[in-house]
Amino acid sequence: MEGLDEPPRYYLQHGFGYQCHDRSKPHHYRPARPGPHRLGGGGRTQDSMNFATWPALLVVDVEGNGTNPPDLVETAALPVRDGRPDKSTAGWWLTRPHRPITPFATRVHGLTNTDLADKPAWADVADRVRAFLGNAWICAHHAHTDYRVLAAHLPGWEPAGVLDTLRLAKDAFPDLGKYSLDKLIEHVQPDLREAPGARHRATFDAYATAQLLIAMASRYDTWDQLVAAAVPPGLPGAPEPERDPTLW
Repeated sequence: MEGLDEPPRYYLQHGFGYQCHDRSKPHHYRPARPGPHRLGGGGRTQDSMNFATWPALLVVDVEGNGTNPPDLVETAALPVRDGRPDKSTAGWWLTRPHRPITPFATRVHGLTNTDLADKPAWADVADRVRAFLGNAWICAHHAHTDYRVLAAHLPGWEPAGVLDTLRLAKDAFPDLGKYSLDKLIEHVQPDLREAPGARHRATFDAYATAQLLIAMASRYDTWDQLVAAAVPPGLPGAPEPERDPTLW
C-alpha cells in the first residue's frame, strides 16, 4: 500500500492478520547485512561500546487487558549479555486478568479471554517475576509505561535503573521525527529473524527493543554516556544534576 501512516496500517494489520507496509518503504525478508551494522550519521560500529562494562540488564515489555489501570496479561523480561539478547534465560509469563480483555486490546496483541482462561492469576506468579527482575536495570520502549505498570503490580520492587529506547532514539536520531517502535525498526533495521512471536506481543517487542538498544548503544563510548542519554528524569538510575561547588 502507499501513503498510509502507522495508525490506519495497524488497523488493517490486526483486522486481516497480515503485515502491511508502505510501498515506498518495503520490508525485505532476511536482508543482507554484511559486516558490523553501522547507524546512519554516526560512523561507529557495535565495537565502540564495551558491553562487558554493563550491569545486569533486562529488556522488559508488558501487555495489558485494555482497562485503566491495566491488568497484566503478558510479561516478558529478556536479559542482554555481552551485547546480545539471551533468549535462553528469558522470562515470560501469561496471566489471567481480573477484568476481561477489551476488544481493542485483543485487536492490538491478539490475546483473548479464552486464550488466558486456564492461565494463572498475577498473584500466583508475582513472586517469580519479582525474583527474576531482582534489582537489575530494565529497559523498555516508552519506559515510563512499563515501569509504572510493573511497579504497580510488584509493590516495593525497584530496579537499579530504567533505560528508555524512545528517549535514547531522540538523542541518537534527532532528525528522525517519529520514534515509535515500528519507525525505529524501519530506520535501524535490526536483525529480527530470531524474534519470538509477533509484533505487539511482549516477547517480540522485548526482543526488538533489545536489538534497537544494542544498535543505538554503538553511538556512545561508555555506559555513563548511554545512561545520560537514555534514562528519563525522575526514574531510577537518572544521573543526579551537578551541584554548584561550595567552599566546603
